[in-house]
Amino acid sequence: MSYRHLLPSAALAAALLSSCAVQQPVKRYAMITGLRPEKEARYRQLHANPWPTVLAKIRACNIRNYSIHRKDIDGKPYLFAYFEYTGKNFDADMKKMGADPETKRWWKQTDPCQLPLPDARKKGQIWSTTEEVFYTP
Repeated sequence: MSYRHLLPSAALAAALLSSCAVQQPVKRYAMITGLRPEKEARYRQLHANPWPTVLAKIRACNIRNYSIHRKDIDGKPYLFAYFEYTGKNFDADMKKMGADPETKRWWKQTDPCQLPLPDARKKGQIWSTTEEVFYTP
């Protein structure tokens, strides 16, 4: 009995092998910033209806599973952001995002709502980075 008919064609074998290519590992990011209480309604309104061009740029810059959460700490509101980066050059992708005219317009709307922590403010940034201390897939 021949099992040759069970073997894939060369084209199918190549397609199967290419789908097994090593994928870029996902890097997780979490950040924090303050939220100005008097601007919270505006911030929520903006994020309830994000601009499609900004969402497209986020995706084009290899960001996935992006979410922002709110929490009061000692009576003050804070925002916590989480996203996964799937690209190869984070700095280059962030420069590309920062150069985008629509994203700049979006940030002109959102930045006044946020209150950077001292470490971010010192660097001229809005969000403070965090260190991952635990992960389980």
